[in-house]
Amino acid sequence: MNNRYNSFFSVPFLKSLFFTQNKWHQHGVFIHTMRVLYYVLKRGHYKFIAAAVLHDIGKPFTAFVKDEEDLKFNEYSFTDHEETSYQIIKNWFFISEYTKNMVRYHYLIRDIKKSKKEDLKRYAKKIDIWNTLDDDFKDDLAEFLICDDLGKGKKRR
Repeated sequence: MNNRYNSFFSVPFLKSLFFTQNKWHQHGVFIHTMRVLYYVLKRGHYKFIAAAVLHDIGKPFTAFVKDEEDLKFNEYSFTDHEETSYQIIKNWFFISEYTKNMVRYHYLIRDIKKSKKEDLKRYAKKIDIWNTLDDDFKDDLAEFLICDDLGKGKKRR
């Protein structure tokens, strides 16, 4: 888990929430979240509504400048933001376990593909998680990922 935690009023928190994320997102976290919710509703995936609203709740807390590219383009990286989002909501009694797991694993498919190329140890951990999930949930993760991708808007570079 990322050990960097921004406060509510820090520059990385506010900038990532309202203005900029990275080259894959056209909007800050708030607008991205509203766009994901829009696509969830548009596609009729009503069981994803809470996950759409909460999936990136931890992202502004984890925003950090990772490398020269982030610095050059005034953007952020968000390593393990899904786990941070999950940690925020895991004890909320009014959120279902399904939604908590959707938030926790919403990036798992992409992380498996990415880590297979870049980090085999992380890849093995992610595959172990994948193998614990039932097929219906895996299908839901794939559908949610489509909504998440649509919510990103066009790539900036």
